[in-house]
Amino acid sequence: MKILIDADGCPVVDITIKIGKEKNIPIVMLCDTAHIIQRADAKTITVSKGSDSVDFSLIRLVEKGDLIVTQDYGLAGMVLAKGGLAIRQDGLIYSNNNIDRLLNERHNAKKLRKGGVRLKGPKKRTIEDDEKYISSIKKVLGE
Repeated sequence: MKILIDADGCPVVDITIKIGKEKNIPIVMLCDTAHIIQRADAKTITVSKGSDSVDFSLIRLVEKGDLIVTQDYGLAGMVLAKGGLAIRQDGLIYSNNNIDRLLNERHNAKKLRKGGVRLKGPKKRTIEDDEKYISSIKKVLGE
């Protein structure tokens, strides 16, 4: 098992590395050339900047049982199809029971935005979000 992080704009990189290190699980961060991210206790793979370049690189690396940290529902769906595990930065654990609904919500929101509707962005990250993430990732990792 390894933990792969879709690291561009990911607020839980350091938390994930700490937990991975505690559990002796290798961490691989993927980012594009616009977001060079380096940490001592993780391997970084930097890919060319481009639409979904990190996602495509990540999906090529994921193996059955790996855990992916991403907020991208499409990527999470592909990870689940390959037998991987996926978690969102706020602690939501993606599963076969919720991924179709999440993808449908994303599709509907995109249609609304194309129609000129302005939707609220994400709320400011809180300590409680970090605590929920920590609890969820530990649950996924069998603690």
